[in-house]
Amino acid sequence: MGMSGKIRVGVLFGGRSGEHEVSLASARSIMDAMNPERYEIVPIGITHSGRWVTSERSLEMLRAAVGSKTSAAEIERALEPEALPFPDLSLLAQLDVIFPVLHGPFGEDGTVQGMLELIGVPYVGCGVASSAAGMDKAMTKAILTAHGLPQVRYQVILRSRLDASIAQVVENLEAALPYPMFVKPSNLGSSVGITKAHNREELIAGLWEAARYDRKLIVEEGIDRAREIECSVLGNDTPEASLPGEVIPNREFYDYAAKYLDNASQLLIPAPMSPEQTRQVQEMAVQAFRALDGAGMARVDFLLSREDGRLYVNEVNTIPGFTSISMYPKLWEASGLAYPELIDRLIELALERYADRQRHEATVMSAR
Repeated sequence: MGMSGKIRVGVLFGGRSGEHEVSLASARSIMDAMNPERYEIVPIGITHSGRWVTSERSLEMLRAAVGSKTSAAEIERALEPEALPFPDLSLLAQLDVIFPVLHGPFGEDGTVQGMLELIGVPYVGCGVASSAAGMDKAMTKAILTAHGLPQVRYQVILRSRLDASIAQVVENLEAALPYPMFVKPSNLGSSVGITKAHNREELIAGLWEAARYDRKLIVEEGIDRAREIECSVLGNDTPEASLPGEVIPNREFYDYAAKYLDNASQLLIPAPMSPEQTRQVQEMAVQAFRALDGAGMARVDFLLSREDGRLYVNEVNTIPGFTSISMYPKLWEASGLAYPELIDRLIELALERYADRQRHEATVMSAR
């Protein structure tokens, strides 16, 4: 602990992904909710260009998340002279625990987690392998398939195949899946780059749109009028699931605009489901979390068919949105765990997991 006797928590936010602004909003909410009597908060910002701001001035980056008249770009330009192209490892090593609030690539995908493992600092959330697998939708689907969890039919497409012959790609997709299809970048979140294709023209446009963001694409079968169900998971070796919630998008599906821009989608918490359906969602959420060897937290998203009641695992988000009105904390609030206590629990889990890793014996190679 620091000189004050408080737990020194580095809150890491921003980042190079398209979810930079979402990260700022999540970090602001987390820092506002942390008990100042218990924690010494050390804000650590990463700019859009990947430069690190570790002074108190990093708080200026958060102004973009609370309606500042100064744009995020202007703020970052002002911070540029003192921003570093790499993290201050000596500062990070002095922290008791780090709370990464980096949604998307270069933060949620195991890259930052690997750095923290190297310098030996506890951190909130999933480890390197589970973070990487959760970020990569194709990898997640392969793991969930191996564990027998139901998913919609899908195809994995490489961008190089589009370059070689998009006509052949489209022909193969139409033979494998019916319309409508969802087209997604494999490594991205917050519905960035996702489109719904009702015909060949929209499919071609959707493939090129997803290819802007990743070399690997996922094309999924669309379930007619599927209900979008989400469930929060919390824990390490003995994870627990919250009550499920339901998203009712004001658009055809829950895209980026529906999530963050027009503010008209509905969140039903808890989701109007039968006790049996609720139990099934909670059990499958924990199974998916364990399949990825999750730690700390994750939000597991499902599709529920209105036609036959079948439930499909859609995605596993290892650093879900964390504003006070985001689904992950709201579901725990509905389950009896308030936002500040949820943050306390996540930090406890991070320290618990770090202590458990310290039990590992180093392998010593004998001399020949």
